Amino acid sequence: MDHSRAPVLEALQEFRRRGDVVFGPPGHKQGRGVDPRVADVVGRDVFRSDVLSLNGLDDRRQSQGVLAQAQELMADAVGAERAFFSTCGSSLSVKTAMLSVAGPGERLLLSRNAHKSVIAAVVVNGVEPIWVHPKFDGERHLAHPPEPEDVRRRLREHPDAKGMLLITPTDWGTCADIRDVAAVCHDFDVPLIVDEAWGAHLPFHQGLPAWGMDADADLVVTSVHKMGGAIEQSSVFHLQYDRVSAEVLKQREDLLGTTSASSLVYATLDGWRRQMVEQGHELLDTALHRARRIRARASEVPGLRPMGQEVVEEGHAADFDPLKIAIDVRDLGVSGMQASEWLRANRHVDIGGSDSCRISASITHADDDETESVLLDALRALVEHADDLEQQPPVRFPEPSALELEQGMRPRDAFFAPTEHVPAEQAAGRIAAEMISPYPPGVPVIAPGEVITAAVVDYLRSGVDHGFLIPDAADPSLKTLRVVRHR
Repeated sequence: MDHSRAPVLEALQEFRRRGDVVFGPPGHKQGRGVDPRVADVVGRDVFRSDVLSLNGLDDRRQSQGVLAQAQELMADAVGAERAFFSTCGSSLSVKTAMLSVAGPGERLLLSRNAHKSVIAAVVVNGVEPIWVHPKFDGERHLAHPPEPEDVRRRLREHPDAKGMLLITPTDWGTCADIRDVAAVCHDFDVPLIVDEAWGAHLPFHQGLPAWGMDADADLVVTSVHKMGGAIEQSSVFHLQYDRVSAEVLKQREDLLGTTSASSLVYATLDGWRRQMVEQGHELLDTALHRARRIRARASEVPGLRPMGQEVVEEGHAADFDPLKIAIDVRDLGVSGMQASEWLRANRHVDIGGSDSCRISASITHADDDETESVLLDALRALVEHADDLEQQPPVRFPEPSALELEQGMRPRDAFFAPTEHVPAEQAAGRIAAEMISPYPPGVPVIAPGEVITAAVVDYLRSGVDHGFLIPDAADPSLKTLRVVRHR
């Protein structure tokens, strides 16, 4: 296919060349009505490019098939049979993917280190989750993707399960053995969905971990805004084989997706695909060398421990994305959250992720010598000033097995059940009616329907004292928990 083409961008350019006068949405009329104070901040061209797909980028009959052409080019670029653009982010795309494989009351295997959007999908879809627990790294206090044999065991226990959802790479860059997990799923004749939100760049360089389509996954969801060059909320479904129906996927997306899709998202997805096909290998090659250099220099700074290929050599993960620079800062006597806040306040460096143990920076094709220098200088300054940071109460981490909670009710049933709030010290033994997700990375420690334990309450409350942000709990202080009312 001709990857020098960018159908959405070309249609947008033609729309602007024609000078169409629009008498439908958006109401700002391509920026004519925008407040100049807004335009001064975000730019008037943003509004000039905000155009309806129908009777804008294309006619009412979609006779040029602008979006369809762009999606065909995307599929060809990444080795998928079909690709579908989504403008609602992978948080919604993963819900669509799950609903395309399992319906209400049906069982679906899910990696328990899933983002809260996956748990939300379980509530919305009404599926019965069969959790596949991640491989826990006790020294790093880090959950890595589950292994193929974990998936095989759960499929044997639940032969009526409709498929498996695997999350890889994790927020910290560790990766699953997608090919072997796919082989296990296909042995049971069920599809493998991969939530590869952090992996949109993977198809474009052989020095990166395996890409889901190349590793035989059936349906892969990516967030191109995370490691790619499209704007926020840019997501793509990639599909191959016949275990997931393209027709069903399109219908489910139509059910959940917006009817007012953003041309800005479509255009930047289209342009990013062209850039990666034409220049991606070179751009990512430069990024990989930069990440290698940053990791090496950071490891020379006392108190900083960047995670690297050793996590694979130690058997914790099948692979590792070197463009994710995860740095353990515990030797500085501070938490990752404190480090992140200090870097933002004192060096104007916004770190991509942090938890009680580490910070994480994503290196992409957009980084250059200047951003590399800024990051390294900021890290050195953090080390110099670490003693100035106030000591926080320690997080009381439970044994990994204590995080594997019993499923007392289906998540949907618990979420919509009559509820009550109980003091945290009285919550053990009760069934949760809410998600409790330290954020970032936003992986729920407690999901609706799970039986709360004293060990998990102690862990979470010590985390709040330490500085955890828990935005989805009804009571973010965790003095009380929302539970299913006794019948």
